[in-house]
Amino acid sequence: MRLKITHTTEYLYDAPVPYSLQRLRLTPVDTLAQKVLSWQIAVEGASVEAGYADQYGNRTELVSTEGDAHTIRIIASGEVETSDKAGVFGPHQGFCPLWLFLRETALTRPGKLTPELARSLSGDSELAKMHRLMETIHATVAYTPGSTGTETTAEQALEAKTGVCQDHAHIFITTARLLDIPARYVSGYLLMEGRTEQVATHAWAETYLPGLGWVGFDAANNICPDERYVRIACGLDYADAAPISGMRLGSAGEDLKVSLTVEGSQQQSQSGQSQSQS
Repeated sequence: MRLKITHTTEYLYDAPVPYSLQRLRLTPVDTLAQKVLSWQIAVEGASVEAGYADQYGNRTELVSTEGDAHTIRIIASGEVETSDKAGVFGPHQGFCPLWLFLRETALTRPGKLTPELARSLSGDSELAKMHRLMETIHATVAYTPGSTGTETTAEQALEAKTGVCQDHAHIFITTARLLDIPARYVSGYLLMEGRTEQVATHAWAETYLPGLGWVGFDAANNICPDERYVRIACGLDYADAAPISGMRLGSAGEDLKVSLTVEGSQQQSQSGQSQSQS
């Protein structure tokens, strides 16, 4: 499937911004399941200072402003050809050892509920347990836009039994690590059935399973990523894979506007309802 993506992020300030620095993780790379046909990032009102691959292999750009900026607009767009690999990303790559993906973070620190969830899982293999985990999270944690924020932890979302795809991914990652299965957070795009305009990027989890390598699980939609998914970045949690993150100086008020369209050359029916939020 060929997917066409246009992702615009606009920051509007009510006063000059003396200085800002933002980290962009908005560039997909070729994988087993996707081939980047074209991709570009246009930045208005700021300067691209550097580009590099970070420790997780994410293509990253640093963008800065200095002076009297009132508006910053970032447009990522292009086409990606995808295929259905049943969620299999493949062998481990990059500088980080597998054991790093067993480490807890502030967003994925176990409390009381995630260990209980880990103990409840059944299955005759790690793969079977991961499918069971995905099904359980999907059934337990309702998808409710706006119910959580970027600082919400896996435990908090599991206790509230509500969240967005970021929370589904964090719960999955936390629980998998308790079972000594390396797990990581993935950000990207999802082609939704019946509509092209979306409100945010998507997120899911991957676990490393012997014989398969990294395998994706989207608990928000109860499915392993297929040809409707485009993978952008990964890390230990949301903070490592956020499409845009950074800092700014000054007291200017900020208004954020996001426009995202994902279009496919062909749309296939899916089981379950696809949702997107981060």
